Amino acid sequence: MKLSKEMFELLNEQVRNEFGAAYLYLSMAADFESKGFNGFSNWMKLQAQEETEHAMKIYGYMNERGAKVKLLAMSEPQSSWSSCLNAFKDALGHEQKVTAQINHIFESAQKEKDYATMSFIKWFVDEQVEEESNAEGIIEKFEFLGEDKKALYMLDKELGQRQ
Repeated sequence: MKLSKEMFELLNEQVRNEFGAAYLYLSMAADFESKGFNGFSNWMKLQAQEETEHAMKIYGYMNERGAKVKLLAMSEPQSSWSSCLNAFKDALGHEQKVTAQINHIFESAQKEKDYATMSFIKWFVDEQVEEESNAEGIIEKFEFLGEDKKALYMLDKELGQRQ
């Protein structure tokens, strides 16, 4: 069964959204790296890689359903942040936006009784819980640590361990 026109458009747009998230996280990584926060940069680079994998997962699903993906234009991401905390707050805000997009796809699939897409997108619904939780946990650490430079250094080291 082929995707409906609406489902095609939603999934196709989500491919762009996932690549856009990767692009945003790479921009954050570049900003962190330019400020000497190589651990935060590493974390964001891996996050960008994960978002690219998400885009390709949707891309593959669309192809399995007989749809030709059309790559859409992306806007230039923000390139600098006033603080590390603000960058992670923006990351959380972005993940919340992605959650709303994924939920909309799921709701649309429900309305269309497109059970295959509902099943497929359920993985992303679960993934977004993890994505938001990870960002919230890091923000909580920043807020707990405050302006302590030594603590910021240790947090940078901790996030640099992500593989």
